[in-house]
Amino acid sequence: MKKGIIAKKIGMTQIFDEKGKVIPVTVVEAGPCAVIQKKTVENDGYESVQLGFDDANVRNVNRPQMGHFKKYDAAPKKVVREFRFDDCSAFNTGDIVKADVFSVGDSVDVIGTSKGKGFQGAIKRHNQHRLKMSHGTGPVHREAGSMGANSDPSRVFKGKALPGHMGSEQVTVQNLEIVKVDAENNLIAIRGAIPGPRGGYVFISDSVKA
Repeated sequence: MKKGIIAKKIGMTQIFDEKGKVIPVTVVEAGPCAVIQKKTVENDGYESVQLGFDDANVRNVNRPQMGHFKKYDAAPKKVVREFRFDDCSAFNTGDIVKADVFSVGDSVDVIGTSKGKGFQGAIKRHNQHRLKMSHGTGPVHREAGSMGANSDPSRVFKGKALPGHMGSEQVTVQNLEIVKVDAENNLIAIRGAIPGPRGGYVFISDSVKA
């Protein structure tokens, strides 16, 4: 990983390129991110840079977190994440990482938390088919159907697609293109959709498979 940043999803819109073609983009507020801690091989066994984004209210920060921020003389942040850059020597505690770390045309991976959809049935959660709507099916048209468990094995096999909690999990979308960078306003326009709701936090890094 050569570069990365923490961002907040603002929403989707569309822009036009030089040929007049419409490009659907997601606009994110990328940074400014403060370098809170720099980990080294001597002290921690590996190299990484800890970035913090979005100032937090002191009343909402617990004592262990506050002690961590005070140790490195940093303002409390809502989101803190480590990035294992190939070259961490360019960063020092207190540095500010802004949106201009990326440029137009860069290929990036975006990690976010998908929208939570609560408890859902097997049809919505796993794209299963409903039963026939003819006579005799009963009031179970949208249920999961037989479990297939006889006296042996007398249980439901692990991994069976059943109703349950859906969404609200980490999702990575790879190989997205950066279309526009507004360094003054800390905005980045990324081609296509990224996971999460408006206002959700995402982590952007250069693409692994580019």
